[in-house]
Amino acid sequence: MKKMSILKCWACLAVLLVCSDAVLGQNGANIQPTIMVIPFTREGEDLRQVLDRDANRRIAITKVKEGFDNRGFTTVDFVGKLKEIESRQVLTSEEQTDFKTVLVEYSGADIYVETDVVLNRGESGNSASVILSGYEASTGNSLSNKVGSSNKFHTEDFAKLTEKATEGIIEDFLNVMNAKFSEIVANGKFVTVEFNFSPESMYDMTTEVGEGSFALADALEIWMGENAANGYYHIQGITDKKVLFDQVRIPLKDETGRNYSASRFSLEILKFCNRLAPSEDESASLKAKRIVKNGTIIITFQ
Repeated sequence: MKKMSILKCWACLAVLLVCSDAVLGQNGANIQPTIMVIPFTREGEDLRQVLDRDANRRIAITKVKEGFDNRGFTTVDFVGKLKEIESRQVLTSEEQTDFKTVLVEYSGADIYVETDVVLNRGESGNSASVILSGYEASTGNSLSNKVGSSNKFHTEDFAKLTEKATEGIIEDFLNVMNAKFSEIVANGKFVTVEFNFSPESMYDMTTEVGEGSFALADALEIWMGENAANGYYHIQGITDKKVLFDQVRIPLKDETGRNYSASRFSLEILKFCNRLAPSEDESASLKAKRIVKNGTIIITFQ
């Protein structure tokens, strides 16, 4: 009887997962993300060495990856991608200090999931806690966060405790992430765009530009409304020397189905800015430079 009960539970779970994915498809989110599961690293830890010495994080990462695989997601093998980067010598000396960023970008994943494991010892028994944090790869925006703990047992088998803690939260974690990703597919993902000036620039946000002689701040807002996904943007503040769009939606994919990154959006902004000329002197030009870091774009007029 006990065996039949377990089989029934697994059957019910399978039906639940299928129904969940079916609803996702009915909502129009037919783009499935590519996902990479990586270990969480603390200050001073090397991402490339963490798994070699921490069996519990290896177990947690494997269980989370299995959860995605069982739902039909495409997953990127973290260890395989890590070895590929090292063998091809993709990293420069400057990038060694930011290996995670390079790994995520090189992987081509839409989402990465950081997995952390905390082992708890006590007189009443031992337990394991697993922390899962999912992020949109090109912006670093949070998609889902869950913490799960196993029950306390008088055992030193922390691998088993880690497995139990992971299994206890994986479904909720996936459901939240699915909902967030569906929203991104439908409406776009958020980036931050800041416009400012170099100290030697003779212009500011009141400078009139173009045939319509709009103030530069107004010209930037008009362009943003025409080019943001679904026309959605939010301005946090405007001063003479700065305009900050703290929320701008950009598409998840381009028309060919490839990832549309913050860097590509910044290139379109740069093209527009470099075409601008002061109304009072059309022979002059408001040349601009850009910096892109994760989901933040900084445009500086020279």
